[in-house]
Amino acid sequence: MPDFAPFEILDGQYDTGMVLLADHAMNRLPHEYGTLGLPDTAFLRHIAFDIGIEGLTRRLASMLNVPAVLGCFSRLLIDPNRGEDDPTLVMKISDGAIIPGNHPMTPQEWTRRLDTYHRPYHHAVERVIDRVAETSGRAPLVLSLHSFTPFWKDYARPWHAGVLWDTDERAVRPLIEHLAASGDIVVGDNEPYDGALKGDTMYRHCMMKGIPHALLEVRQDLIADESGIDAWAERLAPVFRTLNADPTLHEYRIFPSRTGPYPA
Repeated sequence: MPDFAPFEILDGQYDTGMVLLADHAMNRLPHEYGTLGLPDTAFLRHIAFDIGIEGLTRRLASMLNVPAVLGCFSRLLIDPNRGEDDPTLVMKISDGAIIPGNHPMTPQEWTRRLDTYHRPYHHAVERVIDRVAETSGRAPLVLSLHSFTPFWKDYARPWHAGVLWDTDERAVRPLIEHLAASGDIVVGDNEPYDGALKGDTMYRHCMMKGIPHALLEVRQDLIADESGIDAWAERLAPVFRTLNADPTLHEYRIFPSRTGPYPA
């Protein structure tokens, strides 16, 4: 067993119909893994977790009084936002950092990380989504929170936030519109990444089940301290409330994925 839980559930009013997720909330590792052969400074970087997202998720969950699920292990150990057969599930190198503790890896260790960390996190997500659906009597609105680096290589990313999605744009379009309406931020549509990723959290828990959802990325320098987290929580909370009040965002409807057919 790990020396810490692989997930944390923040309780809220389950009948509100909303769930917040933070796959990459923390940079922690179980004691037995040490630092995976990396310097301690690696765990302050985006390669280990989504900077600012734990604080932002906690603040929003409290303000909105909704349940949330946080991943408690670093994605350097195993990435909860990847499918079990994704080759980037356990990274050997990330943004120039070689990860000695991840290579070579036996099939037994691969399975152990899945069984001990990845799968329990997803079971927790499933339980919370199911409880919200049962309590509210409708499809939940699932909002997943992530953060991205201001620069990639030598490219300065112009977006303050981005909304990622596959083909279900029900929550995506109003989220982008509400965020952009303030006029003071640049909002990316499937930027800085494409949101269609087979087997990831949104695919597994929302796309395959017809649950309305969106993945929001906030630029890390904007939420790197408490003042930034406060400002973005104040910005996002009323937007999330508005989305959640829309009855069309609480209906089940399955959309085909751009990644191909769903497993039987």
